[in-house]
Amino acid sequence: MVCFVTASQRRRDQLKEFLRARREALTPADVGMPAGGRRRTPGLRREEVAVLAGVGVSWYTWLEQGRDIKVSDAVLDAVARALLLDEAERTHLYVLAGLNPPDPAGQPGAPVNDQLRAVLEGWMPNPAHVLDRHYDLVAMNDASRRVFGYDDDVRNCMVAFFTHPIYRGRFTAWHEFAPDMVADFRAGAARYPDDPVFGEIAEKLRAVSPEFAGLWARSEVSSRSQGVKAITHPEAGDLVFAYSLFRLPDRADLNVVLHTPDPDTDTKEKVESLVAVHPG
Repeated sequence: MVCFVTASQRRRDQLKEFLRARREALTPADVGMPAGGRRRTPGLRREEVAVLAGVGVSWYTWLEQGRDIKVSDAVLDAVARALLLDEAERTHLYVLAGLNPPDPAGQPGAPVNDQLRAVLEGWMPNPAHVLDRHYDLVAMNDASRRVFGYDDDVRNCMVAFFTHPIYRGRFTAWHEFAPDMVADFRAGAARYPDDPVFGEIAEKLRAVSPEFAGLWARSEVSSRSQGVKAITHPEAGDLVFAYSLFRLPDRADLNVVLHTPDPDTDTKEKVESLVAVHPG
C-alpha cells in the first residue's frame, strides 16, 4: 500500500525538526534563565520556551510536534523571539507554519552600505538609483542624476513626479506613466498598513496636484518591477530605457532601480556623451 505524504504534512515535519533543533541549540544562559540543575537533553526545555514566548506549554508542544493547529503572526513572532531567531530563521518559521512571511524590512532609514553604492557606480554610464518604500531617493549614480534631473529639491520621487518642474518635465509620456506610479504607491501603502508616511504623502499630493488626486481616487493597484521610461533631456534629446526594479532580500524597505538603454535607439551613445561632458 502506497502512503502519500501531503505538502502540508511535509511542512509540519520540517517545522518539528526546525523548532527542536533551534530549541536544543540554546542554553538557559543564552536567554537569561537559570540552569536549573542537570539536564538529560541539550538545550532548553519545551516548557521554558513556552514561558519565554508567553504561550501555553501544551500549545507549544503541539506546535513542535508538528500537529495541525492554528497559529497567528503574533504567536509566531513570540516563539521567534524566545528562540532568538534571526531574520532568515523567522521567515523560515513562517513558511513552515503555512503563513506568509513578513517582509525582512531590516532597519528603515539605515544608510545604504558601500557594497550597494559600488553596484550603482558599477552600472555607469547607465542610470541607477535606490528608492525606499516611500519613494524617497536614498542613493544614485551620476548618470541617474544627469538623465533625470535630480537636484537638491528632489527628495521624494513620487512628490517630484507630480510637483517638480524639471523632474516631471523629463518624462516624455508623463500622463501614460503616472497611473502606474500611483497604483504602485497605493499597493505599497496597503503592504505597510501601520506606516503613516504613505498617508501623509498622499494627503500632501492630493492637496497640491489635481492629477494625483484623480488617480488616487481610482483605488487602482499594481506592482512595478520592470517597464520602459521615455525621457526628453534638454541636452541629449530623446532617451529610452528599459528599467528593472529589484527589492533587496535583507532590506525590503529599499528598491534598486537599474536602467538599460533601448538597443533600438541611440540612447546608449547619448548617455555616454552626456556623462562624459559632465563628469562627477
